Amino acid sequence: MLISKRTNRRGFLKGLGAMAAGTVGFPYFVSSSTLGRADRVAASDRIVVACIGVGSMGTGNMRNCLRFPETQIVAVCDVDKNHNRRAKGIVDEHYGNNSCAMYHDFRELLQRRDIDAVSLSLPDHWHAIPAIESARAGLDIYGEKPLSRTVIEGRKMLDAVQRNCVIWQSGTQQRSGADFHRACELVRNGRLGKISRVEVGLPNGRVGDVLPVQSVPDGLDWDFWLGPAPYVPYRGIAHWDWRWIMDYSGGQYTDWMGHHMDIALWGLGAKFNRPIQVEGRAEYPEKGIYNAPIRYMVDFKFSDGLEMKVGNQTDMPKGRGAVWYGTEGWIHVDRHGISASKDSILDERIGPGDIRLYKSRDHWKDFIDAVKTRRQPVAPIEELYKTNTIGLVGEIAMLTRRRLLWDPVKETFIDDEQANRHLSRPMRAPWYL
Repeated sequence: MLISKRTNRRGFLKGLGAMAAGTVGFPYFVSSSTLGRADRVAASDRIVVACIGVGSMGTGNMRNCLRFPETQIVAVCDVDKNHNRRAKGIVDEHYGNNSCAMYHDFRELLQRRDIDAVSLSLPDHWHAIPAIESARAGLDIYGEKPLSRTVIEGRKMLDAVQRNCVIWQSGTQQRSGADFHRACELVRNGRLGKISRVEVGLPNGRVGDVLPVQSVPDGLDWDFWLGPAPYVPYRGIAHWDWRWIMDYSGGQYTDWMGHHMDIALWGLGAKFNRPIQVEGRAEYPEKGIYNAPIRYMVDFKFSDGLEMKVGNQTDMPKGRGAVWYGTEGWIHVDRHGISASKDSILDERIGPGDIRLYKSRDHWKDFIDAVKTRRQPVAPIEELYKTNTIGLVGEIAMLTRRRLLWDPVKETFIDDEQANRHLSRPMRAPWYL
């Protein structure tokens, strides 16, 4: 069980409630005028949330959080004033008040002492610093995938979350999907026999565009958006197309490795902790500012001989999704459903003595429940760190264009200093880890 070191607002209010009532266990209620609700709410059970990054995915996560009566969003933060104003309007309309605060700098927001949890929905190059600072502030975190842009960033995020005993739920929603859960339980329980090969199909890359230098839109702090990344003139990529530029992301490969690759590894269990050999190749755009791979293929080999191939969907036999091949057949799962080499495999029953994977059917509810109970959610940082690290090891293999040997204990490449230099990247001042 995970117990936070932080004496948080809920614990404080529980004490207030007991003192106000003169007896332990009597719920302390705050009025609807305070929380903007028509019904009475037990403040001792309320989870106070701030949303950092309220663009497309951030707005989706914010709306998900608003579904729960036990949560209260009190602040939004974005480097684009237009995003902030829109998000505040959504929150205020939901609660029927004008109380949601807006912040430009996440560091100022994190100084508040009334917040229990944060939703982090930021470009990949901005995942590490706010996550580490949120963990140091004792806040539980719902953080978007991929975990980090580099292996070293991911390690520092993992260390901060563990050291401060905070809850982390990764935005890998497929772990809360019934088909993905079912497929992984079947594989884990040997319904395919011994697994020898795994295939992971991810979306095709994006062809590069020639984009001219533009004026920075009103309300956008472009320098803050770039943050630790190198300074470049604005070319209109701030809120979506950053995904195809390697300074901020690794294209569809890193954008989706936290989905289908994570499911493939969830089905394998502990196997992927072992030392691996990796080879990668990729086709990169020849013009324009997009430089993430268009086509890519990475081959992993585990110490026990198991092989995993990860590539863009048009070059994979079964397209997008995860496929496990065993001595008794195969299972394929993606967002369109689950299939197998034989219908009888899918009809297999998971019995009382079998391995039961953690079951979630609502990713945000699972996070909220974990915050309340202090137990690990379905996508804890420990597991997603492993997925993220193996995925980034594959990216480095694509960049170096040669066979690499990875030591997961030391978290370095064996006898390859050039490859090891890709494990981190310099950060533009004043930002640092």
